[in-house]
Amino acid sequence: MTPLRVLHVDDEADIREVAAFSLELDPDISLISAASGAEALQALSTGREVDVILLDVMMPGMDGPETLARLRRLPGHERTPVVFMTARAQESEVDKYRALGALDVIVKPFDPITLAQDLRAILAAAS
Repeated sequence: MTPLRVLHVDDEADIREVAAFSLELDPDISLISAASGAEALQALSTGREVDVILLDVMMPGMDGPETLARLRRLPGHERTPVVFMTARAQESEVDKYRALGALDVIVKPFDPITLAQDLRAILAAAS
C-alpha cells in the first residue's frame, strides 16, 4: 500500500505534536508538519507531494481560508484535498468551509485515537 502523504498545518506546537502522534499510529501515513500557512506553501512550492492537507482555520498572519486560496494558485495543487480543523464548527461555518473548497471539517478537540481513521473516511467519502 502506498503511504498516504499528509501535510498538517497548525500554529500550535502542542496540537501538531498530538496530531503527529495520532497520524503516525497508522503505518501507512507519511506526515509533514508546518507551523503556518506560509510554511506550508513553501513546502508545497518546492515540489513536496501530498495527498491531503489537514489545515487549521484560525492561525495568525495567514489563516486557513487564505492559505487554501493561495494553495489553489500553486501549480499541481489546484485540486489537492483539504480538510479544515477548527473548534468553530457550527453548521453554517462548516458549510462556509466546504464552499471554500474543503472536503470537510474535523472538529477540535479531535480524538487522537481516531484521527487517521476520520481523515481516511473523509477522503473515501469524497472519492
